[in-house]
Amino acid sequence: MTELNQSSKTTKLSRRMYLSALGLLGISGWIVPSLTVAKKSEAMDAIAKIVGSNTIRDGRVKLVIPPLVESGNLVVLKLSVESLMTANDYVKAVHVIAEGNPLPNIFAAYFTPRSGRAELTTRVRLADSQRVWAIAQMSDGSFWQGYADTLVTLSACTEMI
Repeated sequence: MTELNQSSKTTKLSRRMYLSALGLLGISGWIVPSLTVAKKSEAMDAIAKIVGSNTIRDGRVKLVIPPLVESGNLVVLKLSVESLMTANDYVKAVHVIAEGNPLPNIFAAYFTPRSGRAELTTRVRLADSQRVWAIAQMSDGSFWQGYADTLVTLSACTEMI
């Protein structure tokens, strides 16, 4: 009879340990946010890949994000770049980078002189409170940047699949 009780205790203990380990693995993304959120250095690396050895100048790029958002699931992002949008002076591309998202590259938008204006409004997902960068590549090869900071009270981009 004691062998049966001992065997049953061992089974319960190992099952309990197994379930505890699964629970810890499941919530580890919430406990250790560095596992699910990009670091500032990763965002800077993404920007460096875009611009290469070129220098980035401040100005010409206006990025507007609400300073405080309740949910990171649908954050309104407005972007504009000062440019004549002529054949000799136009915006070729704008890259949007979020330093706190799991993948820092949010999106890229491409323009031509026929675009008329280098402006866009969209919605993005933000994983946490963070700085969002917009890097504009001009037709002359120069790069310009702008950024906005936002506080997100309910994070997005971190759901488990």
